[in-house]
Amino acid sequence: MVNKERLESLDILRGADMFLLLFLGPILRNICKLFPDGTGWLSHQLQHVQWEGFVTWDIIMPLFLFMSGITIPFSMAKYKNGVKPDGAFYIKLLRRFVVLFVLGWIVQGNLLLWDWKMFHPFANTLQSIAVGYVIASLLFVHTDVKWQVVACVLLFAAYWIAFACTGMNTDPQGNVAMTVDKAVLGFHRDGVAWADDGSWRFMKRYQYTWVLSSLNFAVTVLLGCFAGQMLRSGKHSPARKALDLAIAGAVLVAAGLLLSPLFPIIKKIWSSTMTLYSGGICFLLTAITYYIVDVRGWKKGLGWLKIYGMNAITAYCIGEMLQYNTLPQAIGNASLVMLLLTIMYKNKFFIKV
Repeated sequence: MVNKERLESLDILRGADMFLLLFLGPILRNICKLFPDGTGWLSHQLQHVQWEGFVTWDIIMPLFLFMSGITIPFSMAKYKNGVKPDGAFYIKLLRRFVVLFVLGWIVQGNLLLWDWKMFHPFANTLQSIAVGYVIASLLFVHTDVKWQVVACVLLFAAYWIAFACTGMNTDPQGNVAMTVDKAVLGFHRDGVAWADDGSWRFMKRYQYTWVLSSLNFAVTVLLGCFAGQMLRSGKHSPARKALDLAIAGAVLVAAGLLLSPLFPIIKKIWSSTMTLYSGGICFLLTAITYYIVDVRGWKKGLGWLKIYGMNAITAYCIGEMLQYNTLPQAIGNASLVMLLLTIMYKNKFFIKV
């Protein structure tokens, strides 16, 4: 993003997302393990639902994707002001795509095991961002808002139609998204168990999908891109922008809930209603943070979150490679991540992908 247009609220909201993932969540989850009586409600909010439903922990990934979309209208504004995209633009976009995929391989794809059988090419949040960001960026640069909306609707519809063609089967192992993943990724799909004799099988406990779900990954990033265009628009006052974001969020949340009897809210397959529902929450969180920080200027006590927000990719990569299985381990590793990010922040060292 261009510094003069940088939204402090976005850095703070992104920071809050990473702080929940890498510090607050792991510590609270381990406290709940030590004191299970009376903390079941909190523990439930700090781990993904088994299948249908949505809790606090489930918003972390959608919000990360959504905020990557918000940055697009700011970082690529010149292409809406007469500058035509050249080879450098496409090379930069490709480089971002490749870097995010490689980082995903390092963090969760078992790349550093140097074992071809254990390599998972598509199994990480960073890779879902890569896919969605490229699609949203190309649409933003080459089309106007009307066609961006059309593309968003078509992507959304394509995913829904794929499920409709199979009778809206949402069985964890029998749904169409899982079938596509198994067919495309084969033994490279995350959640594969290898036997000593060299045979392998898909483990039923692994229920996440990636290939077909990329359609809705792109929709989530596009929703963020729409939010970014609303924020950057000069047509309305800042307070009106916050209100418009909140209205859009409320509509999407309502749509997700109303349509959930037809297609349940399932985060693991990035179902269409989950996309609407989580996208609505992302709009609402953006509206609230933007109003508090950028409109009202109430930043006291929030600025420290930029330690996470301005090095979010770095925070995610480091944090995801650490263990948080016990309370001392969670406190130690979470504190280590915060210390490293604080040093980077104070020295104005920001790693951009």
